[in-house]
Amino acid sequence: MEPYPELMALRNSTHTLIMGILNITTDSFSDGGQWIDPHDAIQHALAMMHDGASIIDVGAESTRPGAHRVDEAVELKRDAEIVRRLAPLARTAGCFISVDTTRASVARACLDAGAHMINDISGGCLDSAMAPLIASRRCLYVVQRWNHWFAGTTFGGSHLHTSPHTVVADIIDRLRTQITDVLHTGVNQQQIIVDPGLGFGIAGPELNDTVIAHLSQIAHLGYPVLIGASRKGFLSPAPVHDLARRDAMTAVISAAAAQQGAWAVRVHNVAVNHDALTIQARLATAQKENDSR
Repeated sequence: MEPYPELMALRNSTHTLIMGILNITTDSFSDGGQWIDPHDAIQHALAMMHDGASIIDVGAESTRPGAHRVDEAVELKRDAEIVRRLAPLARTAGCFISVDTTRASVARACLDAGAHMINDISGGCLDSAMAPLIASRRCLYVVQRWNHWFAGTTFGGSHLHTSPHTVVADIIDRLRTQITDVLHTGVNQQQIIVDPGLGFGIAGPELNDTVIAHLSQIAHLGYPVLIGASRKGFLSPAPVHDLARRDAMTAVISAAAAQQGAWAVRVHNVAVNHDALTIQARLATAQKENDSR
């Protein structure tokens, strides 16, 4: 069945949205431990809403490459508690809640607590119960290209060894396979959003830049495209440890992704990216007006 009308309106947004990252983890690559206290997490979520986030993406398990799994009970408790407390506040602010998890048990608890969307970095590959759960709920579902980058996980795929000439086609092929699999469980096409998985199994700036420059091809799959470039290592050929610089680089990617028709960008620093998207939209409007003269 189709998502609730308000979620369909969100999915069909005509402008690029911002998904603010709320990491309630101890080992996320840039802000692990910073928002582990529930009070601090809620305050940070409210600040991101104020700065322009339309969606808050709550995650209690680090998804950096090579990360070790968090105990399922710990992930469930952390996520469900925050979602339960955040849901009425988000409703008042007109904001939506996403949960970054690969586990159906966590997804179920968070949907029951008031979440609107599940952001599954495995795209249904790590938990066979996930897609049937999504099929039974009127929520949105992010299917991300998967290449088993959690330490200790196994999956019948491989890391994406590719070239600038084939990387976009390789991503499209992989996403098409994953989408077909989840549709076969009864998931509605209108529930699906896709994420090419920037930085995950895609090495270096050149390949990731190629993907960003050709997002419109990925959108031809027929689904909204979510981009997650925030603070990732591929943003610069040399390591950049200054978060302000990494956020500035992320904002450039966000503007470029918006120009390519991205549905939403998933970011740590909402304010900086909101400014970048506002200017990009302004320039796009000016160009359309000039072209129509």
